[in-house]
This record gives sequence, C-alpha cells and structure tokens, in this order.
Amino acid sequence: MYLTHFHMTEKPFSLTPDTQFFLNDRSHRDALTTLRFALQDGEGFIKIVGEVGTGKTLLCRILLTRLDKSRFVTAYIPNPCLTPDELKSFIATEIGADYQRSMPTHELTSATYRRLLQIARQQKRVVLVVDEAQAMPRETLEALRLLSNLETEKRKLLQVVLLGQPELDELLRREDLRQLTQRIVFSEKLRPFNTQGVAAYLRHRLRASGRPKVNLFSPVAIWLLARASGGIPRLINILAHKSLLCAYGRRDKTIGGWHVAKAVRDTPECTASGRFWCRLWGLNGRVFLPRSPEVAR
Repeated sequence: MYLTHFHMTEKPFSLTPDTQFFLNDRSHRDALTTLRFALQDGEGFIKIVGEVGTGKTLLCRILLTRLDKSRFVTAYIPNPCLTPDELKSFIATEIGADYQRSMPTHELTSATYRRLLQIARQQKRVVLVVDEAQAMPRETLEALRLLSNLETEKRKLLQVVLLGQPELDELLRREDLRQLTQRIVFSEKLRPFNTQGVAAYLRHRLRASGRPKVNLFSPVAIWLLARASGGIPRLINILAHKSLLCAYGRRDKTIGGWHVAKAVRDTPECTASGRFWCRLWGLNGRVFLPRSPEVAR
C-alpha cells in the first residue's frame, strides 16, 4: 500500500523470515560463527536460545543456505511436535534411507545407520536442524539423543542443532534429560537490539527494500521504537509497519514520534516502558530523550 509513497520495491518489515533482510549483527553473527565452527568440527549437539521474535527461524534459514551442499546433508524440522517414531521416519526420509513405513523400529534404525555410513564414506556430514525445540516432547528428545549415538570410531554420524525459546533451557534442566544436556558442546543466546542496534536494523531493512534514502525514521521515532519493542526484531517489524501505514494515511514523508506512538497504542505486546513514553508523547507532543543519540546516523 505504501511502497510507492516511500519509494520502496518490497515491504521492509514483513514478518515472514526472508534471508534478504538478514542483519548480521553481533549476536546473530556470534551464533552463526559458533554453528558453522561446531558443525565443521563434527560436534554432536549445538543449542541456540532466544526470546520469541529474536530471529531464530531466520537464523535457521541463513545456516541452511550457507552450508556447503558438497559437504553437508541437511534436514530441517520446523514443527518438532513429533512422536519418536515420526522423528525416526522423518530423518530416514530426509537422508534417503532405504526403508518401508511398515518396518519395525529396530529395522528402521538399522536402515538409517546404513545410510548415515554411506554419507560418511562420501566425506559428508548430516545435520539435523530443529526449530522451536522447546516444543519437542521429552520422549522424542530422548529418541533424538539415542539416534545421536550412531557413530564411527572417528566421529558422530548425526549432528543436531536445537533452536528454541528460553523454555528449552528449562526443559533441558530436567533430571531425566541430563544425558542429552551433557552432549550439548556449544550454546549461544540471541539478544535483543539496543537503541543503536534498532537504528542499524531499520536502515538495513529500508536499504534492502530498495529505498534510496534510509533516514526515514527520526531519532525520536527510533528511540520510541527501541523502548516499545524491547529490541525484539519481530516487534520492531510490527511497529515500524504500522508507523509507515499511519504516515502513509497522512501523506507524511518521514516517521516521527507521533506515528510510532499511534502504532504502540495499537499493539498490546509492547513493553510497559514504551507505552508510558508514548502516552507522554500523546499528551504533550514532546519526549525529552536521555543523552544518547547518534541513533539516526
């Protein structure tokens, strides 16, 4: 609706994870570096934890696109609410194992092991990426651990990346999952943006959308966005999109504090601090910012 008005070719703040809009900030860069190092080194389990909306699914897609297909065979589970048998069947299908659905469990495991050995002889590694891993049933996590026991004398035949919300850490603290927890060699945490990070995120998204000038948001708008979103990328996208709609409706060419305040009032998920500052803005049209800003640079 507002693309032509703001001189864009694509929506900059879509909620769909799009690798074109990936910002290689420090938190995501550290996680991606850890993932690539651990996978190349042949480690068994790697864990990435982040709050809702911090970009875990986008990180998954970046990882899968950047892994060398001549060296890695990958399988991606976006919805981990699987039974142990469904998990085993899924992995067998993804790696091309020779099996039938009517096979008993032990024969399915043997077929998977044979296929994993074939892939290893081709000098390739098999990587299973599990998104939203906090939703995986305990019994399925245990089945995954047992599958990770498949190995040669030199290395693991199956490497697993678990990405999940902080509830994943709580789940893994269970006494009956301590064997799995002990196999997690590397772990990283995705962190929200600070105010400067929000400014960089907005500029990056606007540039990727085709807009020639990226100074669309005023310093006050950026500060309010950072406060109201808590630095969470998904919330930034929601608020920025609503702010653009609001400005488009008034035929405004830049986004100021008023537009963000309107977006915040329409978004219950915003932080209490952000709602407070936006109410204050609505009352007197002015917010006295703490000394910080070169956020618009």
